[in-house]
Amino acid sequence: MQIIGQILVGLVAVEHLYILWMEMFAWETVGKKTFRNALPAELFKPTKRLAANQGLYNGFLAAGLLWTFAIDDLLWKANVSFFFLACVIVAGVYGAVSADKKIFFVQALPAILALLFVILAKM
Repeated sequence: MQIIGQILVGLVAVEHLYILWMEMFAWETVGKKTFRNALPAELFKPTKRLAANQGLYNGFLAAGLLWTFAIDDLLWKANVSFFFLACVIVAGVYGAVSADKKIFFVQALPAILALLFVILAKM
């Protein structure tokens, strides 16, 4: 269970590094394709700085999740994983409610699965 949990934590971290890149550096290209149903095309240029700020926050989530790979104490590793995965879940649920329902499946659900395996490994 622990290895599966770590793999899932790693995948969630990589996903958030991708979101960081998209929102900070590719908002008007990849972001426009990704969120074509959520935002009118003319809003991508004026919201570029706002998206970059969001990307930075996604980077902090990824950094926290990646940090867990440097923690040797298993209880501390699980607790830090739990915190950052919970943050991702809250962000994913909020994004699904406020922007696009598919955000739940893309962002929150992988974090929920990772959290489930982290909890099972802790037992």
